Amino acid sequence: MDLERKFDELEKSRPDFPKAKRMQPIAAHEPNNTLIWQHEFPDMETAYKTLDFFNGMNTRELFRQQVPFMKQVKIEFYKTLDFQQS
Repeated sequence: MDLERKFDELEKSRPDFPKAKRMQPIAAHEPNNTLIWQHEFPDMETAYKTLDFFNGMNTRELFRQQVPFMKQVKIEFYKTLDFQQS
């Protein structure tokens, strides 16, 4: 979590960094040592641009420290269903 805190500080220090919610499962299918970074995108194009942004970022040192803790990486996209009528 100390390392993730550094990513959080980086996110807060850069206005161009996508702001997200970080979550850790406490009762879920995923193990509790899983970290979830969640952000709502207006469309798929913006989501893919954000992935490109992360791939081009100069966070290699933080990422290098993170790799030994990673067993699996998943990227999932969900569509929000809003059944409220205007």
